[in-house]
Amino acid sequence: MLDPKIIKEKSHMILDMLKKRDVEFDLDALIDSDQNRREFIIKTDELRKKKNQMALEISQKKKTGQDASQIISEMKQVSAEQMKLESLQEENERKYTKLALSIPNLIHSTVPIGKDETANKEIKKWGEIPEFDFKINDHIDISENLNLVDLERASKVAGARFYFLKNELVRLNQSLIHYALDFLAEEDYSLIQPPYMINRQSMEGAIITDDFEEVIYKVEDEDLYMIGTSEHALAAMHSNEIIEGKDLPLRYAGTSPCFRKEAGAHGRDQKGIFRVHQFDKIEQFVFTRPEDSWREHEKMLEITEKFYQKLEIPYRVMLLSSGDLGKISAKTYDIEAWMAGQNAYREIVSCSNCLDYQARRLKIRFREKTNEDTQYVHTLNSTLIATSRVLVSIMENFQTKDGHVKIPKVLEKYMGKNTI
Repeated sequence: MLDPKIIKEKSHMILDMLKKRDVEFDLDALIDSDQNRREFIIKTDELRKKKNQMALEISQKKKTGQDASQIISEMKQVSAEQMKLESLQEENERKYTKLALSIPNLIHSTVPIGKDETANKEIKKWGEIPEFDFKINDHIDISENLNLVDLERASKVAGARFYFLKNELVRLNQSLIHYALDFLAEEDYSLIQPPYMINRQSMEGAIITDDFEEVIYKVEDEDLYMIGTSEHALAAMHSNEIIEGKDLPLRYAGTSPCFRKEAGAHGRDQKGIFRVHQFDKIEQFVFTRPEDSWREHEKMLEITEKFYQKLEIPYRVMLLSSGDLGKISAKTYDIEAWMAGQNAYREIVSCSNCLDYQARRLKIRFREKTNEDTQYVHTLNSTLIATSRVLVSIMENFQTKDGHVKIPKVLEKYMGKNTI
């Protein structure tokens, strides 16, 4: 949600943002409903004052034995007018809220302008692309040869895009989780395991729900949704709270499974564990002061890069263009890991600064001193690791000539071995 002052006083900024994002939005309807809100407040307040004055006059007339029937009749008319006005006010408020909750965030000046991912900008690359002196396999063949994944039986049990992890891949998956938590704890993140389901109000605070209805799983007949990422639960954790300034920044590491109705590519991409409905993820989430948020954004990216460098996974950092940018984000970096079996970089991390957009929706503020005015915090989020995609990268990049997979050195102490 944007600052209402921007909607009222700087609509040109919103028009510029919509053009850069290549998004259609009825800005005139939002401005009109915003103006109507203020007019309704003034009119309903005037009617309430009028009714109070009438009630006082009726009371005085009755005390002195005077006929109050005419003013009582007039008061009934005012009450009817008030009820009609309040009904229109509620209808306008619903319209305003729906529009205000669906308008995208403003864009940072450094974001490249373009309609889609072709305008994304490569910021840097790290690591050497592995070279092999033998014919390599992709993760599907590797996992079949080593009995690490069972897709066929998972399809029988749950449908397409689910999987059974088996044997050493189960241990490798857990090793990645344990290492990721240890890594973020050393970076002064507080470890959080959130609820795996959240209500609609919390979901609406974190995302634009109209854009995600086709992606998130709804629990039938309950006000609950399966989380697509722990980000949403972490964002809502401090909803309707005032945080003490001395406690900022708050850095959380959320660990959870994630549930998504993944759509997208078919064929080979659908058969493995790269694009699935359920996966484990460690998410970084930060609440900070507005003046610190861009520094925190770069710090979050730096921490995430350090993690993949320790895993020895080659990657590149991409700055997303205006057309590829998520609607709640003002700026996003993606990290794409090298997948040797696919001979391509594929996305494994999304690192975003949402400014005060989520905080306004969730009513999360801070203050430096007692009795001081409050301000909205800024929120930032970044994947540290979605384990299924990193498993793919490890299997493909660390495969050996004899058909096995080497374990990244930082994971050997968790696995108790150096090869699977």
